[in-house]
Amino acid sequence: MNLLMIVADQHRADALGVCGRFDIKTPNLDALAARGTYFKNAFTPLPVCTPARQSMLTGLNPDSYGAFWNPGFFHASDPPKNEYWPEKLRQSGMKNVFLGKWGASAEGSPLDWGYDEYVSFGEYGKMIDEKYPDRARFGWFGGTSSLPLCDSKTHWLAARAAEKVKELSGRSWHIRVDYTDPHLPCEVCEPFASMYDPETTELWDGYGDTFEDKPYIQKQQTISWGIDGMGPDDWKVPVARYRGMVSQIDDSVGIILDALRESGQEDDTLVIYTSDHGDTCGSHGMLDKHYILYDDVVKVPFIAAGCGVKAQTREELVSVGFDLAPTIDGLFGTSSPKAAGASLAPILAGESVPGWRKEINASSNGQQFGFFNQRMLRDSRYKYIWNLTDIDEFYDLEQDPGEKKNLIRMPEHAGRIEKMRKRLLEILKEQGDLFMKGGWLDCQLAEGRKHIGRKP
Repeated sequence: MNLLMIVADQHRADALGVCGRFDIKTPNLDALAARGTYFKNAFTPLPVCTPARQSMLTGLNPDSYGAFWNPGFFHASDPPKNEYWPEKLRQSGMKNVFLGKWGASAEGSPLDWGYDEYVSFGEYGKMIDEKYPDRARFGWFGGTSSLPLCDSKTHWLAARAAEKVKELSGRSWHIRVDYTDPHLPCEVCEPFASMYDPETTELWDGYGDTFEDKPYIQKQQTISWGIDGMGPDDWKVPVARYRGMVSQIDDSVGIILDALRESGQEDDTLVIYTSDHGDTCGSHGMLDKHYILYDDVVKVPFIAAGCGVKAQTREELVSVGFDLAPTIDGLFGTSSPKAAGASLAPILAGESVPGWRKEINASSNGQQFGFFNQRMLRDSRYKYIWNLTDIDEFYDLEQDPGEKKNLIRMPEHAGRIEKMRKRLLEILKEQGDLFMKGGWLDCQLAEGRKHIGRKP
């Protein structure tokens, strides 16, 4: 059995046709979901590139060893040295190839993590600079690319991946393909740049947040970006562009899947599509993913198909970080270091799993605009966010899917919030969150000792 793992960068969970929330065209990913398992409730453990990608490799909570953010602004710890699942697959005789964005470590490349071959974007950048020295350049809001689609980064990467799929036919392999899109700025090629009309584009559920009773840093973030004066018509342009980039990625994924089918390997290959985290893209009037734990950024697409995976849609709360390593162990017979999650293998086979988690956690720690630590616990309806140095948040996702009304002060929710606080404390201690060392902050969760948690 082969493993093809495709990872986008900042792909929102609701930016998929199969999700059904918005009119977004992703025919290849929808077809993949139709023949496999589509997880409606998949989450990242930490919505920042490097920690999220590390967790995919290790199954660990990044907060347990100090991977709080991306490298570049501050030190970002690497996971403890160990033989994680890519190395285990290689030891079992598989040929491992990594193509595209690495981003999981500033101290090593995929070749240090169990991959035999690494095709980076260095070759692509050199080709583009030589071939299109006068190409259009864009700021954070992106624009219509002057490149032909065949020379876009998405389709160049897909073409290289398709070549590897065909080249390795006849032997056991694992190929991982990591895009840099739809991470801003979205530089979209035609015909996808014109696919979505801004005038008729529907904004995300979180648009229109007033930030009433919300942490100070959220409104400040819009001011820091210089976007606090943008209205709905302003946001519809980048939202339409983002959706165009998602459709462009989908088209390029089709190239890889065609190669799999044409080489006769479709039945022998487990295909996984997911993302490291989501993107606000105008939701809550924000850009990017910092200082929040809204579903915009913590919820991700997750599809698995092939090799006996049942065609189904599942509601379970799953983690693309914590659960991936145990799942690969369960399907490929490897033995990775202990992870924070559990194997999805029984779920992929269509089984019900008694005792599967009823809640899921994620975290954020800020980045280049300043530190701001927060931890989330979410079940199928409610979300509690512990903001270590500011007001906490509590949302009823059934009544308020956009998470615009913070209910943390509402007395009718006090009992549920207390239970979620205490459960979050248990989980963070189990996972070794570094802020749990010494017990200095236990009282906030165990006893609800929050200065601004409720009006006097």
